[in-house]
This record gives sequence, structure tokens and C-alpha cells, in this order.
Amino acid sequence: MKYMMLRKLFLLPLLLLAITLGAQNGGIVRGNVFDKETGEPIIYGNVQIQGTTLGTNTDLDGFFSIANVPEGTYQLVATYVGYDSVAVNINVKNGGIVYERMFMNPSAVKLSEVNVSARREQARSDVQVSKVRVTPKQIRSLPATGGEADIAQYLPVLPGIISSGDQGGQLYIRGGSPVQNKILLDGVTIYNPFHSIGFFSVFETEAIRSVDVLTGGFNADYGSRISAVVDIKTREGNKKKFGGLVSASPFQAKALLEGPIKPLEEDGGGSVSFLLTGKHSYLDQSSKVLYDYAVDTTFFSFADADTTLDASDIGLPYKYTDLYGKLSFVGNNGSKLDVFGFNFTDEFNFIGLAKVDWQTTGAGASFKLIPPNSNVIMDGTVAVSDYQIKLDESDGDPRTSGVSSYNALLNFTYFGNKNQVNYGFDFTGFNTNFKFRNFIGITINQRSFTTELAAYVKYKQIIGPLIIEPGFRLQYYASQSELSPEPRLGLKYNITDFLRFKFAGGFYSQNLISTLNDLDVVNFFVGFLAGPEETIYKPNSTEPTNHRLQKSYHAIAGFEVDINNNLTLNVEPYLKKFTQLITINRNRLSTTDPEFVTETGDAYGIDFSARYEAKNLYLWATYSLGYVNRDDGFVEYNTIFDRRHNVNLLGVYSFGENNNWEASLRWNMGSGFPFTQTQGFYEENNFSNLVYTNILTGNFNLGTILADEINGGRLSFYHRLDASVKRTFDITNSTRLEATASITNIYNRDNVFYVDRVTNSRVNQLPILPSLGLQLLF
Repeated sequence: MKYMMLRKLFLLPLLLLAITLGAQNGGIVRGNVFDKETGEPIIYGNVQIQGTTLGTNTDLDGFFSIANVPEGTYQLVATYVGYDSVAVNINVKNGGIVYERMFMNPSAVKLSEVNVSARREQARSDVQVSKVRVTPKQIRSLPATGGEADIAQYLPVLPGIISSGDQGGQLYIRGGSPVQNKILLDGVTIYNPFHSIGFFSVFETEAIRSVDVLTGGFNADYGSRISAVVDIKTREGNKKKFGGLVSASPFQAKALLEGPIKPLEEDGGGSVSFLLTGKHSYLDQSSKVLYDYAVDTTFFSFADADTTLDASDIGLPYKYTDLYGKLSFVGNNGSKLDVFGFNFTDEFNFIGLAKVDWQTTGAGASFKLIPPNSNVIMDGTVAVSDYQIKLDESDGDPRTSGVSSYNALLNFTYFGNKNQVNYGFDFTGFNTNFKFRNFIGITINQRSFTTELAAYVKYKQIIGPLIIEPGFRLQYYASQSELSPEPRLGLKYNITDFLRFKFAGGFYSQNLISTLNDLDVVNFFVGFLAGPEETIYKPNSTEPTNHRLQKSYHAIAGFEVDINNNLTLNVEPYLKKFTQLITINRNRLSTTDPEFVTETGDAYGIDFSARYEAKNLYLWATYSLGYVNRDDGFVEYNTIFDRRHNVNLLGVYSFGENNNWEASLRWNMGSGFPFTQTQGFYEENNFSNLVYTNILTGNFNLGTILADEINGGRLSFYHRLDASVKRTFDITNSTRLEATASITNIYNRDNVFYVDRVTNSRVNQLPILPSLGLQLLF
């Protein structure tokens, strides 16, 4: 039965293609649109065949394809606000394919106006439910902690996304824990994308082309996760000239080099370019001088009362290094090949207490093949990666975890006139190695190898003002011998040019499990293991489950309205039903107890966002109302990331001659996270040596008695104001210097991180952090 379903799914794309090809007539016009100065693709540019109603928008590679063009001679016109329009003459024949490479010159119109035009066009032509596309310009506009902008600082500004804080930064997306969110870099899964200091990720802002954040209801082209997807794609190196940047701040130094090996020529021919980036943090050293007060107020709450350490001994104990390189080959007809590699390391070393270090390495190749005689475009990725993490504690055995994975992804896209078919196949294999010893000395040790196979199809059809996008994914988990059929659906109805209603939903599954627990308040150790292969049981029961996967379904609706040419409002209520969650049994008292336990859960709420864009002003505001709970069969409880209210306000203003000044302000307010309250204490005496132990007068370590209600208390509200000012100095036509002064936590709010139960010592988030960063671009 399973294999019959798989075979039918393989045949479904062919059936859709047969139907659409049967309706095809005329010729095909396709091509690429590039920036004339840099060779960068023009994203979501408008391409029209003059004198007809035929047209489309370019994609992330600047590629476009227009089908069913009647035979004849036409003028092909490309337009994009901020660039001079360009036109070429074309001759279309029945059954023929015309390819054109078009180059556009930047005009005097500012980029802020460009973004409005492109975003509005995309909103009208795509479903885009619970999807936000973030650009490098938006990331750079945020008040930069440490003088360095980073996607880790920008993501929590988006509706529905909650950050655990400045330290050990983890993201929770609409009720999903970090392991339930798939983070992709050029098609490769990054298992730990954020450094121990939560302000920075492993991704280099200046190398990013786009970031697609799908907070729920994503379609069939994504799978293996039950909550959300963050898809990051990097750009190619400059195809026209050599360049780069160097920068330094109190937190880190970085450099980027790029340029052509074979330049892109307007009269045809391919190109070869490279991109190299690297950054290194020296905060563990610079903070001893610049931020010793932050060390005193934040980290000495961890230390024993009789510690001899001071701020000059440890500094802020964070250190990381990130390296990324890419070699890009672009063909004469738009086909391309990218070869890339990366190495990310992180270390959190609190002397005398704990040390966590991890490393992620990987390499891969992605390609896009545009056949000269077919309207089916092929793209894919082949990659390998390795993630290893180790925790050494002063009073316990080390914990270790690792994931070695390889994946191959193959996608096919057919472009019709008012429709599009996407289908593809995804193969992933990974080894996991996890070792952990719980509080009573029981060791959990798992080594496993598993593979996942998937096939998907997605069909997009535009019928007047209606856009319908059904999809279906079939996911096979080899270690579980489990086939998971997952229907998906996206809809959008353009009531007018300025008002749109939308809906998305689907079924989702995953096999990967995290060592983090939804009851953890603080945990820098982020390990992974494959799902259980032994029998597991329903919550608080001896009844076996029907399967050994984690599963959910999503339902999201909403509307978006363009109130005027500059202001857009988006409203999205959502529901995520987690029908089965699997976690490590940390309360395992003997080797006969099960290693895994199950839970169910719900996440529901509503997100509001408003965006205002004018020539020199950008405003962004969000409010999220959310509820997240879990049910372990004993009790239903709120998770530690159940933040009821969350508000973000962001403003960016450009001024001065040629807008060489930029000021930005961001304020975040969130209601308190839940925690389990303390009911009492007891002395920990295991009575292992009664001969030499005086149980009446002996002094023993204090144990904690927790309240019966899990996460029944709430921490105080979190709020923080950040600001930055950037000044750009033009040195030559191709060289400029950017100086950024920033202050994080301007009014020095004591935001609680957690409270030590035994000592009653309060551990705060980071205090006020002023900084100055310099960046030279050439």
C-alpha cells in the first residue's frame, strides 16, 4: 500500500504536466535581468511583452519565463522602480523558445521606493500566508548590537517569533521549539544557527541575498519539520569587479572579499565569480576592559560566594568564528552552478563552572539547469554537513552530541501562462550520536543512522483574482518504516488591488528530536538524536502509540490591506495542533524505564503587523497574542516560552546630504515567561556512608521541592530600547566608510533571565551596552 501511494505521487506531476502542456500553444519567452553595474539579479522585476497582456516577475535569480506567446515580433520590456527601463526586440515562433539577457542601469530613485513596488507586486501574485521575506537592507536598518547587524537580531522583530534572550539565544516560532524549525543555508540544514550570545548567528549579513521566514502553513516543497522554516540564500560574488569590506567593533571583526574570475559580459558568454567571508569574536577579551560591569552583574550570579574570580579573569565568556566561501558559475542561457563550504565554531567558557563548545562544517553544490528546448526548469542541491557539541561541567560527566548528515534535493518547475507546477524529490541521511547522564546516574546513550525520502508536488493556478496553491508531500522515514502522507493548501483572493484574503494549512511530520526540553529555563547544550525505534506509549499510559513520529497540523487565515501607497496592514490568526511530541525521559529511574515519553500540545493566537515605507522613513510595528501549552498525560501546562503578549516597534530615518545619515530605534516588550515556583527545600543525603555520616548535625547540599503546578508562576515583563546612528563617508566612487554608534538597552532595564532557586540570586539579561563599529567597503 505504501509503495502504491509513492508510485502514484511520482505519476501525479507527470499528469499535471500533460494537462498543462496539452493546453500550451505559441512560443516561450524567458531570460534573466541583471544589474548592469554589479551583475546582481533584479529580484521581482516586472517583465512585459508590449502590446499584449502577457508578463511576469523575475525570481531570486532574476529569471523569468512567459509561456503561450503567439507567433510574431514584439518588444520585451523590463521595468523596476529605481532603475531605467530596458527594452529588446524579440521574434517568437510557434513551439520555439526565445532567451534574452537584459541589463538595467540604476536611476536616481531611492531603494526604499523599490522595496515598496516589488513587495506589492509579490503580494498580489503569490499566496504568501505566514511568509515574510527579509532583505539585507532591512537587517542592516535594525539598531545594531555591538555595531554589527545580524539576522539573529532581526528575526525576533517579526510577528510570532520569540527569543529566549541575550544568552544561549534560541528562537521559538508560533509555539514551535527550536528543533521543530528548519533553518536552511543554501539548501543545507543548519542544526545550531545561533551563537551562545544571542545577538549573532552563523550567517554573514553582507553575503545574504534573501531570507524567507515561513512561520506556519508552508507548502509541500518543505518538510521534515512540524512548526516553521527559515530559508536563507546567499548571493554570488560581484560578477563585474573586485570588491569587499572589512569591519571592526567591540564584539567582533569581519572581512568579505568578492569578484569575478571571468566577468559577466553583456554580449553573451558565461561568468565565474567568488565570495569569501569570515568573522571572529574577541568579546571574551574586549569585555574585560569595556564591559567589566556587565560581567559583574550578569555572570557572578552563577559563581559560588567564595569564588576568587573577577571580571578581569573571565570577561563575557563568548567566542566564535564563522567562515563561508562560494564559487559561482553562470552560463550563457541562465543556467548556473554554485559550489560552497562553511565552518562555524562557538565556545562558551565560564571558568570553573561549565564549558560548551560546538562546531559545524559542511560543503555542497547547488545548480539550476535551463534546457534550451523545454519549459521545465531543473534545480537541486547536494551537500554534506557535520555538527558536534560538547558540554563539560565541573560537577558532572560530559555531555556529547553529534549529527552527520548528507542530502540531495532535486526540483522541477514548469511555467505556464497562469499556472505553475513544482515537483521534486528529497533524500536525507543522518547519523546521530548522543550521550547524557541524568540526575540519578542513568546514562542515555544513542547511536543511530537513518534516512528520509520525500516526493512532493505543488500546483499554482491563477483564476482571475483567485490564487489557488494545493500541494502534497509524501515523506518516508526508513528507521520507522513509516510513510507520512501530508496534504497542503494555500489560497489568496485579491478582492481589490489593495485588499487580499488568504488561507493556508497542512499536515506535517518529523523524526529529529532535541536534547532540549520545553521545561528547560537555561540550556546552552543543543544536542540532537533520531526518533525512537522501540515502542513508545501515549501520554501517561501503557497503550502503544500508532506511530513513532512527531506530527502536527496547521490552520492559518487572515487578510492584508494596503491602506495607502505607503502603509500595509497584515492580520493572521493561527492554530498549530501538535498531535504527538516526543522527548527524552529525563526522569528515568532505572534501565527498564522507557527512554522516551510523549506529549501533545497546542499553539494558537493572532499576529498583527503594520509596515510604513516612504522615501526616507521606514516604520514597522507588530503585536502578537499567543498561547502555547503541552499535555504530558498528567497535567496540561504552559511551556517556558509561552509569552502571552509581545510588541515590537522599529523606526528607521535617513537624512542629510545624499541620505548619508541613518538613525534607527527599536523597542521590544514581552510579558513574562512561565516558571515552576519553589515550594520548599530539603537536605540531599543519599545515606551511602552511614558509618561516617552524622545525619543529625551534618551539612548537606540543598535540594529543591517544586510546586505541584508546572510553570504556574510568571517572571516580570521584559522590555528593552535599542538605538543606533550610522554615518556614511564617501571616499571615492567605489569606496566608502560607515561608522555606526549604537546603544543596546538604553535605559539599562534589569530584565530577568532566571533566578537561582537555592541562593535566590537573580541572573539578568545583559545590561546597557554602548558600542562603535567601523566598516570600510571597497
